[in-house]
Amino acid sequence: MDAIKKPNVNGLPQGYTEEQLLQHYEIEKELAGKLLRAPFLERRVLYSSLYDELFKRVTWHPQLQKKVSGRNLLKQMQPLQPYLKPDSVLLEIGAGDCALSFAAAKQVKKVYALDVSDVITQHKQFPENVELILSDGVSVPLPENSVDIAYSNQLMEHLHPEDALKQLSNIQSVLKPGGIYICITPNRISGPHDISRYFDDIASGFHLKEYTFEDMKKIFREAGFNRVAAITKIPFFPISPLFPYILLEKWIRAIQRPWRKSVARQWFIQRLLYIRILAVK
Repeated sequence: MDAIKKPNVNGLPQGYTEEQLLQHYEIEKELAGKLLRAPFLERRVLYSSLYDELFKRVTWHPQLQKKVSGRNLLKQMQPLQPYLKPDSVLLEIGAGDCALSFAAAKQVKKVYALDVSDVITQHKQFPENVELILSDGVSVPLPENSVDIAYSNQLMEHLHPEDALKQLSNIQSVLKPGGIYICITPNRISGPHDISRYFDDIASGFHLKEYTFEDMKKIFREAGFNRVAAITKIPFFPISPLFPYILLEKWIRAIQRPWRKSVARQWFIQRLLYIRILAVK
């Protein structure tokens, strides 16, 4: 009989028992494996159905149990705030519970909230200028050149590695010339960042691929974006070239393996490594 797998870190995430953590991990790893092994056409259906299945089987999932606090929502809004105008059209990719879409709707003309599942948003009252759009995980069913700002937070890492470029190209297509895409995603070097962080050294849950700044520069360029930069938290210096972050990644990779992860997970290093991309069409 196989030994019961135990978390490899101290402490449990808030709201979890050890049994719930293991169950969530096993379910998510099982479903992620199905998605990774699925051929292209089958994935078009699986993105939606597997997330629906996850939320139905893991009823204690944080996205179902927690409401976004005002503080967290304000934090998510910060990168967007300078670009929100009364005549703007905003596209949120991976809108989840739509808390950010609802908040941004007060400042813009129109918000499209794109997701693969409507389980979280069922029974919610939508503002008149917010429209929920269901996707197969890759398509962006909007007219070309119709969106001023695209935004995603914790979305890129959930895409099948073969689908990421396709989705990015579709986002680039719906943006107006000069439109921007703000993309926030955890860095692989300090990961994993999904439920598997409590058990594995490499993401094996619904983070199908975690990225680095170097990866992001390459894939955004391939998708046709004209400029790719990093969003900083430095006053009076909000945008930075990517090369300092890429150099930091190379330095951490050069550290011997037993110490590499502990260095990468120092709070100030994690803060620098966390990927916040501003890409311009």
